[in-house]
Amino acid sequence: MPEFEERSIRPQKTCESSVAKRSVVVDNHKTSVSIEDEFWTSLKDIAASRKQTLSELLSEIDGSRTRGNLSSAIRLFVLAHYKKLESDRQQPVPLS
Repeated sequence: MPEFEERSIRPQKTCESSVAKRSVVVDNHKTSVSIEDEFWTSLKDIAASRKQTLSELLSEIDGSRTRGNLSSAIRLFVLAHYKKLESDRQQPVPLS
C-alpha cells in the first residue's frame, strides 16, 4: 500500500506555489492533507534526515498538535524545524 497519493488542486488565483491534496497514513488511519509542494518536499527531507518514515513523522506531528488541522500543523512544524536549524547555526562555537 503506498504511503501517500497526490492530487493537485488548482488555486483560484495564480500563485507560484501549488497546493496538492495528499492521502496519508497517520497512526494507521488514512486521512488527507492539503499542503504546498514546498512544505511537502521539506517534510519528506526532514523525515529522511531523522531516519523516519513519513507516516511516523506525521504521527508525531499529529500527536503533538493542540489546535488547528493537520495541514497547518505540518506547516508550523516545518517552519519551527528550519528556524531551529538556523538558530543552532548562528550559535557561537565555544573556544577550547
